[in-house]
Amino acid sequence: MKHLSFLLFSVLFIGLAPRAEAQMPDTTGIYGERKDSLEAAVFVSRQAGNYLSKGKEIRTEVISAAGLCKMACCSLAESFENSASVTVGYADAVTGARQIRLLGQNGIYTQMLDENRPVMRGLSAPFGLNYVPGQWLESIQIAKGMTSVINGVESMTGQINMEHRKPTDEKPLYIQASAMADTKCDLNVISSLQLDDMQKWSTVILAHVDGNFKPMDGNGDGFMDDPRQLQFNFANRWLYFNPGGIQVRFGVRAISDSRLGGQMETFGEDRWKADILNRNLNGYVKVGLPLNEDGSKSFAVVADYTYQNMESSYSFARRSYDAGQNTAFANILYQDNSNEAHHFTAGISNTFDFYKETVLGKQASARLNDLGAFGEYTFHSGDVFSMIAGLRGDWYNLGGFRFSPRLTLKYSPDESIVLRANGGRGIRYSVPLVDNFGVLSSAKTITGDYISHPLEESWTFGGNATWYMPFDKSGKTWLSVDYFGSIFTNQVFIEYTDTEIQFSEMKDRPGSYSRTHNFQVDFSTEPFRGFTVTLTGRYTDARQSLACQSDDVKPMTSRYKGVLNLQYATRLNKWIFDFTASVNGPCRVWDFMKGYEGGYSPVFPLLYAQVTRRFKGWDIYFGGENLTNYRQPNPIIGYDAPFGPDFDASCVWGPVSGIKIYAGFRFTLWK
Repeated sequence: MKHLSFLLFSVLFIGLAPRAEAQMPDTTGIYGERKDSLEAAVFVSRQAGNYLSKGKEIRTEVISAAGLCKMACCSLAESFENSASVTVGYADAVTGARQIRLLGQNGIYTQMLDENRPVMRGLSAPFGLNYVPGQWLESIQIAKGMTSVINGVESMTGQINMEHRKPTDEKPLYIQASAMADTKCDLNVISSLQLDDMQKWSTVILAHVDGNFKPMDGNGDGFMDDPRQLQFNFANRWLYFNPGGIQVRFGVRAISDSRLGGQMETFGEDRWKADILNRNLNGYVKVGLPLNEDGSKSFAVVADYTYQNMESSYSFARRSYDAGQNTAFANILYQDNSNEAHHFTAGISNTFDFYKETVLGKQASARLNDLGAFGEYTFHSGDVFSMIAGLRGDWYNLGGFRFSPRLTLKYSPDESIVLRANGGRGIRYSVPLVDNFGVLSSAKTITGDYISHPLEESWTFGGNATWYMPFDKSGKTWLSVDYFGSIFTNQVFIEYTDTEIQFSEMKDRPGSYSRTHNFQVDFSTEPFRGFTVTLTGRYTDARQSLACQSDDVKPMTSRYKGVLNLQYATRLNKWIFDFTASVNGPCRVWDFMKGYEGGYSPVFPLLYAQVTRRFKGWDIYFGGENLTNYRQPNPIIGYDAPFGPDFDASCVWGPVSGIKIYAGFRFTLWK
């Protein structure tokens, strides 16, 4: 293969990992308790797939291990269908790049964390959701609004933290495989091994491969519904635990992903193509050191390095994007929890990015540095009231010094009511072309400053009220209402006209604005044993002052979404039946897009269903996605003249593929 040496390195490293004979309990030291994810791992048999964490100060939705099994969940991109908080769509209709939306804003404003390490930044963002296999995960936590300052202030609408399977799991072998009717197949092999009788060393080996063998064209436009693709993904994570309290966690991951989208092969060698190769290498280490006997005072160091390389070419003159990114992240923390009511965390961190890009025929390089110091104070008054006050100061080499305050409040007057509020400032370096990756799949002329990396800044505020119904002593019946709003003080604007895609900065346009208001209601209950009902509704009002639009409604942003999830499990969970229905509201399309009544896309439904049969150590499942077979009509504008000036595959608001039937199995070997 083209990059055989890269893959051989990954295979060799993982293949040399030794075997184990013992297990030890898992802890996370300075990063706080993992109660939610531990419950998800241990109590899957009686825990909801999606639920709100009652103990968290910030409004946090948890997708447990059970929830990750409700869908095909080949990757993180397929893990949010039961959630109205997070909407997942396509960046374009040819490359398979996925993007999320939270609080009405693109996923670039949501900080992605891998066990509290920032990930999916810059070049990793467009395809990052595809590179996290769902079966590698133990749980996902979705926190809305302003979160902790410990990992920086790039979280502008929230955080999504992923908990991977642990080295201490008593599962020396786990295998999952599935196949879809569109020939997409995936395979995961995971092994958690404890390496010595003293339970000091343990490791988890994770291997993933997926791809599709035959391109499909379900809507007859001559273009593949999904690109022809092959991904190899390997990771090896280690834990050293000393009975004295010292923890060392480290690991590596390597990814190679090649994809070829565009017209079907029947159009010959001169067909329109999008050819993309991504390679990623990551290594990290986390060291936790207790400073006193009970561990209430501790010190931690986190270091992370990522190399990302992207080579992409499109069937346009000079339309290509080749880039490399080197990212180094370091975080040094001190934590004092010696007083039950008063907790303190302080530290310094540095994030360095080096980009080298060939952008539409132009070469550019950039060094972006964010050096920050932070302090965070947490006050607890029993289970009734808590407060987290954080302040961070960052020096940006291309933007100067910024202060970022954040405040979180939680009040629970009794066991049945939880009230939360939070707010603060968020700041991030932009990477304009990568942040709007779909524009590369358009023939329109790209204008403006799309090479520099200005700072985007926003203020987000909101709150949540959750009521646990008193008639249900199990706490499984609850109603939650929340509101969050975001106001940008600077943002990179992207605008579509008939002939151009224009980039500009909000601060350079006097009187311009960008803001969102997001409302959501969640209800969950278990009317009888084994049967759970979850109903969620979300409404978003997003506004941007764009010169190319006839109004200020933010384009390509869904106004509302409703989700109904039903699950029934028979005695001992031998049979599990899952059904999810969602209604997806209209979005304002670009003015240049013709044929939309009132300038809005239509409302459309989506249906998902899955049946699982469980045996001792085995699960067999089959199901279907998009059972209504709904597709966005003509997702590729100008598909009949792909080399013409009107071609545009970047204006996607709905599904580009129809119904997908799948089947698979999971095998677990327990110690």
